[in-house]
Amino acid sequence: MSESKYAQRGVSAGKEDVHKAIKNLDKGLYPNAFCKILPDLAAGDANYVNIMHADTAGTKTSLAYLYWKETGDVSVWEGIVQDAMVMNLDDMACAGMTNDFILSSTIGRNKNLVDGSVVVALIGAQKKLADKMAEFGVNLHLAGGETADVGDIVRTADVGFTAFGRLPKADVIDINIKEGDVIVGLASYGQASYEDEYNSGIGSNGLTFARHEVLLKAYADKYPDSFDPNLNENVVYTGKSFLTDSFEDAPLNIGKMLLSPTRTFVPVLKAVIEKHRSQINGIIHNTGGGLAKVLHFAGDVSIQKNKPLPIPPVFRMIQQQTGAPWQEMFQVFNMGQRIEFYVPAEIADSIIEISKSFNIHAQVMGHVQKGPKEVVVRHGDLEYVYK
Repeated sequence: MSESKYAQRGVSAGKEDVHKAIKNLDKGLYPNAFCKILPDLAAGDANYVNIMHADTAGTKTSLAYLYWKETGDVSVWEGIVQDAMVMNLDDMACAGMTNDFILSSTIGRNKNLVDGSVVVALIGAQKKLADKMAEFGVNLHLAGGETADVGDIVRTADVGFTAFGRLPKADVIDINIKEGDVIVGLASYGQASYEDEYNSGIGSNGLTFARHEVLLKAYADKYPDSFDPNLNENVVYTGKSFLTDSFEDAPLNIGKMLLSPTRTFVPVLKAVIEKHRSQINGIIHNTGGGLAKVLHFAGDVSIQKNKPLPIPPVFRMIQQQTGAPWQEMFQVFNMGQRIEFYVPAEIADSIIEISKSFNIHAQVMGHVQKGPKEVVVRHGDLEYVYK
């Protein structure tokens, strides 16, 4: 997976251009929090803060479009809604916000390609996730949104959400990773107690690479609307698989593995934060940047990830089919662990037990030590260093 090949597809694993563009912007009240924290503009209470966040499902919508067209399974669009919602919720939860989220959707579609059944699925899925989260004490307040037919600018469909929250200033979790902290990783795969089926753990990052590197060229001819026509044909659908092919003993076919809805960890984060808020030195959501994501928040310490969680089938499949170097796999994908707690060793077992109570595997997968600012990932006998 050379960087030039990644760039040829119009994407970036580390969002370098974005970070460069925002480096001089005001970083809010807590510059090192996972989300930007604002004064309480809603009510003007000095003891409260506001968080507003926006995110989308990214190019995962193109994959949903392919699967829906090939199989007629409209339910995959429900997962796209969850992807976009969760990318907001979990980022905000890493900053301490774990309840009473207000969400507004922005859905754009090409009406000539995406019919009304998809719109029904996209809108209905919002309430489904809200109802499920309410069972676990997490209230999502749906504020409506905009659904527009914009075929001139959207090739198939685009799904995004804006989220807002208000919380006591004392409840904000700033990131202050310390020498001596241990790292507790939470699995992105398996079937959590609040999920209806197995989750591959793919999340919503690296899907442009995965889609084009895994799927056959036949999809380019059949569905030219599913990719940017400006791309060089040499990087369009260069893989070996059909969406409905199987992989080893994975419980889902390849298409469904790549389309697994992004798991929300908010119920788990809520429980952990309520018990250990004052002892948490940082929570990292491993999205863009993979296991190197923490570099954006760490100081001058060496972060040793010497026992990563087992790599689930979806990432082994991507690596085997593409030949991508493992070092770059760990920098693009979450590789099976999307949430990391940086905490004193004495509360690690408690976090692990809380996670297990939701049927989510967790383990101590590393520690923080004195040294230069870096992330070191050990995978088998190999070691990968990110700076």
